[in-house]
Amino acid sequence: MKLLSPLSLMLIAAAFLAIPVPAASQGPIKLKTVVIDPGHGGKDAGCVSRDKKTFEKNIALDIALRLNRKIASAFPDVDVKMTRSDDHFVELEQRAVFANKANANLFISVHVNSVERGTSANGFSVHVLGQSQRKGNDLYSKNLDLVKRENSVIMLEDNFETRYQGFDPNDPQSSIIFSLMQNAHLSASLAFAEDVAGAMAGGPIRHSRGVSQDPFWVLWRTAMPSVLIEVGFMSNPDDLAVMRSEAGRQGIADNIFKAFCVFKTRYDGSASIPPVEDVKPVVTPSGEPAVPAEPQHRNGPKDGVLYGIQVLAIGKKMDPKDPFFQGYEPMELKVGKLYKYIICPDTYLSQAKKSYTKVVTIFKDSYLVKVENGASCPVR
Repeated sequence: MKLLSPLSLMLIAAAFLAIPVPAASQGPIKLKTVVIDPGHGGKDAGCVSRDKKTFEKNIALDIALRLNRKIASAFPDVDVKMTRSDDHFVELEQRAVFANKANANLFISVHVNSVERGTSANGFSVHVLGQSQRKGNDLYSKNLDLVKRENSVIMLEDNFETRYQGFDPNDPQSSIIFSLMQNAHLSASLAFAEDVAGAMAGGPIRHSRGVSQDPFWVLWRTAMPSVLIEVGFMSNPDDLAVMRSEAGRQGIADNIFKAFCVFKTRYDGSASIPPVEDVKPVVTPSGEPAVPAEPQHRNGPKDGVLYGIQVLAIGKKMDPKDPFFQGYEPMELKVGKLYKYIICPDTYLSQAKKSYTKVVTIFKDSYLVKVENGASCPVR
């Protein structure tokens, strides 16, 4: 494969960095707009059942419409938008463009999984943007086939070679472009992904394949928390039976809706945030900015419960003195293949909430978490 030129890589990175970031709000933060993205559509059928009777594009659209109705009915103040509401083809890039133009606060992409051979693979999975854990030089080895299939829709678009700067969905080396950008909404995306995984575990398709980071193009340019949900396997008879039934599709939509409710409650629970320029740094008598005191239990509480503010979740270990932390001394939690970094831990939730009103002006996508027994979960 011909690798992307340095100039092409710079142009792609520049395009990503040009995505506008909403200014800090003067009042309470509210989730006002959600974009639901039914995968595939029109000439792109997505996965097809082995009897050729069921198409991914139709399952994804049906579940998305049900989710739309649930959110619109429960939250009249939330503007629910769809990248497509019928069976027509939407270019991959335009899905993100649509969400950005809508100033969405959340992007939910609905898909169905499949494997070419065998029927044992089953269950749902939830994905956020990022590189899977490396294996050799493969940047997304864990879900290589899945990522290739979901990204391959660009091959159906006109002039895709020019539009996607030489990206080839069939070659893992093309994902080098994903190493050039940082997802500013990773923490919030992971929080919602965990909400979805937790809610769906009790649904019609019970087996969870977990939450993972993968380089899906549809999530790349979205300037808001974004997840891609594979609701089940078209190639698995049991999963397929659920997705073919109206009760099964409704149950899946209901559980994604439950996760949305949790996420919205947390999102809207933010206190009134002063603009960044109004937050004055604490200084020492010498005039130098004060460095926050090192928290107790830096590597996590040995017993009991702490509340803190998660500012980062990433697949590599960070230096606690990294400039990213802005002088805060983070508490590190290793959860699976992710490192989670939490600042301002306290035994009292009220104090953590007080700290959050200042921290969120620096770390826009941070959120409150409860830390217990070496694990963390978002504060509901």
